Amino acid sequence: MTNDAPLVPRRFLLRTAAVLGAAVTTRLLTADPVAEPGGTLPAAGPPPAAGPGAAVPAHPDHRLRPLAGYAAPGTARRLPTPVRTKPVLRMPGAAHPMVLTFDDGPDPRYTPPILDLLRRHHVRATFFVCGEMAENQGGLLRRMVDEGHVIGNHSWSHPLLTRASTAVVRAELERTSEAVERAVGRPPQWMRAPYGAWNRRVFRLGAELGMDAFAWTVDSLDWKEPGTRTIIDQVLGGAGPGVIVLAHDAGGDRSQTVTALRTWLPRLLADGHRFTVPVRGEV
Repeated sequence: MTNDAPLVPRRFLLRTAAVLGAAVTTRLLTADPVAEPGGTLPAAGPPPAAGPGAAVPAHPDHRLRPLAGYAAPGTARRLPTPVRTKPVLRMPGAAHPMVLTFDDGPDPRYTPPILDLLRRHHVRATFFVCGEMAENQGGLLRRMVDEGHVIGNHSWSHPLLTRASTAVVRAELERTSEAVERAVGRPPQWMRAPYGAWNRRVFRLGAELGMDAFAWTVDSLDWKEPGTRTIIDQVLGGAGPGVIVLAHDAGGDRSQTVTALRTWLPRLLADGHRFTVPVRGEV
């Protein structure tokens, strides 16, 4: 039987083998360190397919209490990221616009009406998503980007990162960034630690993944489900230049958040307040 493949010169084969060997060596030298003792990685298996009416993941009560056009995947340019000692708490400048942020989503029950309100009032916001919620909501993530919003990383399953091992922190952040990149073609450039709980390791690992740390100035308290009036009063009372507002579009019953937004957002706009999204290099 005759081999129809063209003969390859021996020198070429040797040269190819040398290049491949160098590549393998480089990969071994730059690989991530082994997980710390006691660290457990989140399950990496594919989630079940979500269809219309698919059940929304249940969330334990601790998640409700905080403490304080697409490019091809892999083409996003990673900006130099500082390793902070504290997150961005407000925007700089005496006349800087406010920033509106939503955590824990996306949730197909509450995120769409929030996006509708923002579009109606021509306001952009920042959505810090949890990977377990975002994994099967690519359409909502793409809508966020299409309408000018920013997507940030809020971990995969909302753990207290300051009590987790290095391996777990890295996996929580990395899996979420990968889920966002699969949906919209680029990974997040901002992160927010669950519960606003940061330490040196969380800052460092976030920076290694190309993300800057972003917190908040005004807590709407919507995570307590305190009533629409309380949420409105919290936001209106704390409004001001450069203020970062914390709200939630998932993690519980967010109907109060949606109802309150219908009141306080147009009121602040009528009073002359403006809203923006964070831009790397400007904070």
